[in-house]
Amino acid sequence: MRYIRPRSLTWWAGLMAVATGTATMALPETGPLAEIARLVTLLSGSGDASPAALIALGLGLIGLRDRLERGFHGRD
Repeated sequence: MRYIRPRSLTWWAGLMAVATGTATMALPETGPLAEIARLVTLLSGSGDASPAALIALGLGLIGLRDRLERGFHGRD
């Protein structure tokens, strides 16, 4: 479980990006949950980012944190 590092700020940033992208994709744009969807978008600061871009960004941050921890020398 080398990708789960709750003490890493990069891991939390990646997790929040994934959660925001997933919430943006799952919450409806109209109806009673629309206000929650707008709040999630406002709090994330990603008004013009697509949910897929947020999820990819989050997964990239989590992978980057792992690569930085292990180094760039090619060893696994």
